[in-house]
Amino acid sequence: MNPYLDADLVALADQARKFAADRIAPGFQERDRTRALDRSIMKAMGAMGFIAPELPEEFGGLGLGSLAAGVIHEEIARADLSLSYISLLASLNGQILAHHGRPDVVKPWLARLTAGEALLAIALTEPRGGSDAAGLRLRVERDGDHYLVNGEKTSISAADQADAAVVFGRTGSVESGAHGVTALLVPMDLAGIGRSRFDCHGQRAIGRGSLFFDNVRVPVSHRLGDENKGFVQVMQGFDFSRALIGLQVLAVARVALEETWAYVAQRQAFGRPLSGFQGVSHPLAEFDTQVEAARLLCLQALWLKDKGAPHSAEAAMCKWWAPKLAYDAIHQCLLMHGHGGYDRGPMEQRLRDVLGFQIGDGTAQIMKTIVARARAGREAVPA
Repeated sequence: MNPYLDADLVALADQARKFAADRIAPGFQERDRTRALDRSIMKAMGAMGFIAPELPEEFGGLGLGSLAAGVIHEEIARADLSLSYISLLASLNGQILAHHGRPDVVKPWLARLTAGEALLAIALTEPRGGSDAAGLRLRVERDGDHYLVNGEKTSISAADQADAAVVFGRTGSVESGAHGVTALLVPMDLAGIGRSRFDCHGQRAIGRGSLFFDNVRVPVSHRLGDENKGFVQVMQGFDFSRALIGLQVLAVARVALEETWAYVAQRQAFGRPLSGFQGVSHPLAEFDTQVEAARLLCLQALWLKDKGAPHSAEAAMCKWWAPKLAYDAIHQCLLMHGHGGYDRGPMEQRLRDVLGFQIGDGTAQIMKTIVARARAGREAVPA
């Protein structure tokens, strides 16, 4: 019994798990090898209503709430963390577009997004720094009915595959910090855009790379939020994605633990199952306990969001704790499988996939600062 999941959400999770097992899991390792995102799976997810189901129906969603998005998200991640990025980017960007964009501009994009026909990236990080997001240098300058965009974004998920990106750039002075940043919806087929792709350790089907902007003309109508206030307004949606990330990586840890419990129960050594040795079963029991607790925290953050209650601290807790816990749990599972776990296979791929979340989308140090400010007050924990 889970206090946050009613019968409808459990049924939704079961439906998503069956879909993920049938359509996503079989190509898990092949997509890692080829680094290719299967767009047909995106469209199938959209047809099932599995992409950004929390969005209102007028924007192409199902109006089901954040918890519904969460239970679908973790089931997709069980099968392939890279493909769960489709859900993560859709929910984050969908919220941004729905809340801050002009309806006539964003509605067609949201319809394509929820149908699995478009993939949107979030372009925030720059070469000069990732955590100091308010210190952006990419220039956005007004030129009549357009903005001219010049500069580089880096370590952007799906950089070379996205159809559009939410791009943060500086319209004010550098000294103005977060209050001089504007957000734009930028279609990736505009003239002057270049892309590259990195050879990353994990999450290889979705990939990361850089975006280059050389006098890219973006209509003013594509601005998201107010000029110079994009960072302050739009970043509020990151609480949602941080809780989703927690569920995403913990889902990978949960399936790793399930497989490892089954393995140690049947593998014999010295005349008894490996699970009969406390040195094997106790570490797994500890990780199982912590993963269950962390999952409840993530569900609580989404429940608070659905209730319209503050949840920034809880979301930050999810983001710093869950990726580290998931990595440590999967690492233990890999060791329990011995040389079989170390060989190229599902377990080592899971370990590579979850590692990146200790780096991207907000470091543990930044998340802990958010928690500290929520508890002690911002003045007591200055920047």
